Amino acid sequence: MTTTLLILGAIIILGLAAYAASLLLKLKQQTAQQKAQREAQQAAKDAKELELLGNIHYIATAMLEERCELSEGVMRIGKLFNILGHDEQVKHQYPALFKHFEVIESHPIMEQRKALAKQQRMKLDLERMKSESALQAEIMAEVALLAKAYAHLSH
Repeated sequence: MTTTLLILGAIIILGLAAYAASLLLKLKQQTAQQKAQREAQQAAKDAKELELLGNIHYIATAMLEERCELSEGVMRIGKLFNILGHDEQVKHQYPALFKHFEVIESHPIMEQRKALAKQQRMKLDLERMKSESALQAEIMAEVALLAKAYAHLSH
């Protein structure tokens, strides 16, 4: 009888050990999958960030080459930095650009602009032009710095 209990106990212990080993193997596989997913997500995030920074370089270069208007370029660069979550970090490096961005950021565009009364459009245009004329030289100097800073990311 004791031999039977010992054999039965050994079988139970071996069964539990096998079950524990299978659980550990599943845990290890899940951990590896989660790590691979995190790495893939980080790689995708890094690739998107590089793409957006490359776009900033492209817009800055276009502004320097006068292929992109000042306010349009500022709007696009400001929004891209905002998407990246870098706007607070770079505001101090490019103060004129972000000062002008703050002026024009809320200005309506396209259909929303067309829907405004003529006097309201003229008021917004005057506000934009005042800001452009006051900050143009500084903005262009900052755009040159931007183009240089992100030149390694050019398309």
